[in-house]
Order: sequence, then structure tokens, then C-alpha cells
Amino acid sequence: MIPIPHRVRSRRPDRADTVTLTLDPIDGECLPFLPGQFTMLYAPGVGEIPISISGRARAGGYVQTIRAVGAVSRALCRMRRGDIVGVRGPFGTHWDMTRAAGLDVVVAAGGLGLAPLRPVIRELEAHGARYGRISLIVGARTPSTVMYPRELARWARDLDVQVTVDHPDRAWNGHTGLITKLVSRIVFEPRRTYAFVCGPEIMMRATAEELIRRGVPPERIALSLERNMKCGIGRCGHCQLGPLFTCVDGPVLTYDKVAGLLEVKQL
Repeated sequence: MIPIPHRVRSRRPDRADTVTLTLDPIDGECLPFLPGQFTMLYAPGVGEIPISISGRARAGGYVQTIRAVGAVSRALCRMRRGDIVGVRGPFGTHWDMTRAAGLDVVVAAGGLGLAPLRPVIRELEAHGARYGRISLIVGARTPSTVMYPRELARWARDLDVQVTVDHPDRAWNGHTGLITKLVSRIVFEPRRTYAFVCGPEIMMRATAEELIRRGVPPERIALSLERNMKCGIGRCGHCQLGPLFTCVDGPVLTYDKVAGLLEVKQL
């Protein structure tokens, strides 16, 4: 597939190494997407990488949050309003909100993992009556690296929001420690709970195991994996994880399907 040119409509710095871009197609409209899907973003002359879609702007266009960790992501983070980005997709599986209907919902996000979960939280915020008790637990390394602080404050008006950091500063008065500690601080009925979890793999494994220990069935714990995705369409083989290709079979998969596979270290 050939990347479709999109223009950067807006750029918002989120923290020192992270920005959120709103991208509009130069011709036509953005293709529809489901929460949890991703696009392949192409920085002209540099390369392309998979980036989750963190929402759709009110005026249309994809909203995508990017952290500068490599050559392509650094080039994308340097983009300014009016610059051109190539977009392929959307690709992959999605967060299935229908499976959570009528159940308590736990959303667990580690670091930048809050970005792919942002559309889920917005759905829960807008249609809370469709679900039971709703809890959002968020972990970050430091207070300055907590994603979307203004939105977290707004979400806390309607949802049970708990935030923890690994390394607090003097001004921090919230929780400190691993995100798994927050599982004991929220209220949910384990056998009637659906969980959405996204973050570093070690965080997702630990959170899933803690939820299972509390009684949440593994098939009701959805994770989002990346695993070296390169092509987005299951052709290159870089993202193969056992019998799965995470770009087409994932990135969203339930824990019962990937628990054993996550023991394999990422190359």
C-alpha cells in the first residue's frame, strides 16, 4: 500500500520527548478507524513506523501521539503545522467495547500506553450508563511524564482515576510505586469485569496476572501488543509472535491467547 499524504494541522508538545499531531488527508477524508487500531506513519526521506490512533479531531483527522525514540519518531516529532506525513492504514484489531457492556471496566495504562486507550476512555466517559463501575489506573516514571494531565483531571469527574509514579518529586502528593498496587485500590466485581491494558510488556503481564489473581477471567483482559511491526499487513514477518502476526492478528488480543507467548523475549 502506498502512503496517503496527510498535512499536519496541529502539533501539541505533551512532554520533553513526546508530541501529539493532528493529521488531515490532503485529498478526501480520513478512513474510519476503531479504537485500538494503528497507522503506519511515514516521515519523508526517513522511514515509517506504527503509531496507534489516539482519537479523531472534532474537525476530522487522526490524532496520534508520538514519542521520539528513533530516527523516524524523532523526525515525526519535529514536524510542524503544514508539513506532510505519509499515512497507511488503519490496521489491526481493536478494543471491543461490546464485550465490556454491562460489566465493570478496568482500564490500566503504563506510560505512553494511555494514548491507544484514549478512545476507550472517551467512550466510557460519554456512555458510562452502558457499563458498570469504571476505573482508570495510570502509571508513569515521574510526575512530568504523566500523559494527558488535563484530560485525566476531566476524566476524574466521572470515573475513578488513580495515578502512580515510580519516582516522585517534592510536589507529588499522589501514589508511588508499581501500577499493580493500584488494583487493590479500585472497586470491581472480578467475575463481572472487563479490562483494557496497554503499556510496556512487563507492565501488561504484571497487571494481567494481578487481575487474574483477583479473579478476572483471562479472556476478559485485553492487551495491545506491538512487537517490531514493520509492514502492517502481515507480509514481512518482523512482528511474528509464535503463530500470530501482531500487525494483523493484533495489536489487541486477550490475555488467554498470548500469556505463554509473552514469555518469549522481544528481539
